[in-house]
Amino acid sequence: MLLIIGLLLFVIVGSLILLLPALWGREIYVQYAGSRAVTCPENHRQVAVSIDALHAARTGMNGPSDLHLSDCSRWPERRKCDQACLPQALRTEPYTAGEVKPPTKRIFHLPILLAAFSAWYLGAVWHSQFLFRDRWRESLGLTAAQLKQVVLWYSPHLLSVAVCLLFAYGVAWLLAADGRKGVRRGILTSLMLWAALVLASLPAISRLSRDLFIIEAGYTGLAALLVGAIIGGLSGKLVLPVSTTQALSSQV
Repeated sequence: MLLIIGLLLFVIVGSLILLLPALWGREIYVQYAGSRAVTCPENHRQVAVSIDALHAARTGMNGPSDLHLSDCSRWPERRKCDQACLPQALRTEPYTAGEVKPPTKRIFHLPILLAAFSAWYLGAVWHSQFLFRDRWRESLGLTAAQLKQVVLWYSPHLLSVAVCLLFAYGVAWLLAADGRKGVRRGILTSLMLWAALVLASLPAISRLSRDLFIIEAGYTGLAALLVGAIIGGLSGKLVLPVSTTQALSSQV
């Protein structure tokens, strides 16, 4: 009986220890969450900005919160601005519906297509005669003639292209939902998605031969690194500047 009471006390105390920082982090998050209407110091027009509330909550657990913007309705064209409107955003309450159009989480298709093509091309080289074609063929139990016939089919190539595109769009969607970009963030997001897919596919993976598992794990892991680096590094950069877009629109 005493053991049960002690165990319950341990669970209660442990829950309180974990709950109090969580509640404090939630208070910080709520304080900075939401989009705010401010006047841009550059063009003196009203824009919508968002403070990185999640980062503020994480850093605020150990001291003063590290505050910076995570989004702005003038981004990505003005992504590298000095965020001089941050003090104004801190003094402003989150906007109400209809006050200003909130910044949208954009997905940039050109980096996604480039990343998907790079992953597909890596797969073509990886499974070529210059690297692992022979080991891959032997692990599948195919003869050279059977492999040549498979290469001539369209369906495997179309399937690999579709998988690369779906994975690249999944990484881009996760980055857009998080509201943060960069090569490091892209690689981490891509590797986490890759790990989740590997765990979800464990029943099928367990039936693979050792050589086939090593070859495919090596390829998909490197492809995930490549996709994450391209999408994280180029999202928001492969876009036309506002002035160029307006000039093109006026010519149409």
